[in-house]
Amino acid sequence: MAQKMLVIMNPFSGLKQGKKYLADILQIFCKADYQCTVYMTSGRLDATNIAKKCGGKYDKVICIGGDGTFNETVSGLLMGGHETPIGYIPAGSTNDFANSLKLPKNMLKCAELMVEGTPQHLDIGQFNERYFSYVASFGAFTKASYSTPQNVKNALGHLAYILEGIKEIGNIKPRHVKFTADGEAFEDDYIFGAISNSTSVGGILTLSPDVVDMNDGLFEILLVKSPKNLLDLNECIGALTTQNYKSRMLVFKSASDILVQPDNETEWTLDGEYEKGTPTVQIHNIHDAIHFIM
Repeated sequence: MAQKMLVIMNPFSGLKQGKKYLADILQIFCKADYQCTVYMTSGRLDATNIAKKCGGKYDKVICIGGDGTFNETVSGLLMGGHETPIGYIPAGSTNDFANSLKLPKNMLKCAELMVEGTPQHLDIGQFNERYFSYVASFGAFTKASYSTPQNVKNALGHLAYILEGIKEIGNIKPRHVKFTADGEAFEDDYIFGAISNSTSVGGILTLSPDVVDMNDGLFEILLVKSPKNLLDLNECIGALTTQNYKSRMLVFKSASDILVQPDNETEWTLDGEYEKGTPTVQIHNIHDAIHFIM
C-alpha cells in the first residue's frame, strides 16, 4: 500500500531552485510508491498552519525551502503534537541547518535521501512560546538575516548576508546581558550572542563539529564580549576565525535551560527570522523533539 507524503514548498526561497526541480523531485517520490500532496506557501506562517493541521495525516512531511520555511514546518508539527518524520530539501540562500547535517547540496540527491534515509531524533529549541531549529541570536550581523531584501538574497545568495553584515559594523552597539545557564549566572557587555545547535550560524560564523552534537540535549552558547580597544577587536576576530573558544573575548558554554535578561529590549533572530525582544527570555532544549530523515 502506498504511503502518503506531504510536501511543503516555499516557491520563493533562494534562487527559486525548488520550482525548477519540483517535477523531478516528485517523480523520485512517486517511483518510491509515495502518494504526494504538494502545498505551496504564499506567506508567513503558511507552512506552520498546514503542518499543524495536516502533519499527522501523512507518513512523511518534506519541506522544500530555506531555514525559515523549515522552522515553520517544524513548529507546526510540534504545535500539532505530530510525531511524523520530517525531511528537508534545502533551497534557501544560506541553508545553515542543512550544512550542519551535511545534507546533499544537489536537490535530487537530497530527494533520494528523503526516500532512503532513516528518521533520527534531533533536538529543537523553545524560545519563550516560539520554536527554533538551530539558532537564536542577537547583536552584530544577526539583523542581516532578516533585513536583506529577498531579491538581493536571490541574486547574491550567501554573499548578500556578508555584505549586509558589513553595513552593520558602524552601528554595532554592545548590549549588557545577564545569562543564567543551567543555574550558572554570568553577565557582561556583548556585541554578539548565539544559542545554537548548529555548526554554522547566519552563514557568517562557524563552530567546530567537535563541539556540536545536535541531539545531546544541550545548546552551545557563544558570546562575543564588547571590545574596548583595537587589541580587543583583533582578538575577537582571531578567536572567531580560528575557533579559539578559550579566548578572553569569548564566552563558550553548553547548557539545556537558559534564562536571558538584557538591560533593554534586544531584537533577536530565530533561524534567520525576526523575533521581537522581551525583558526576559526563556530558552529550553527539547531533547529528541523531532524525527529527522537523515
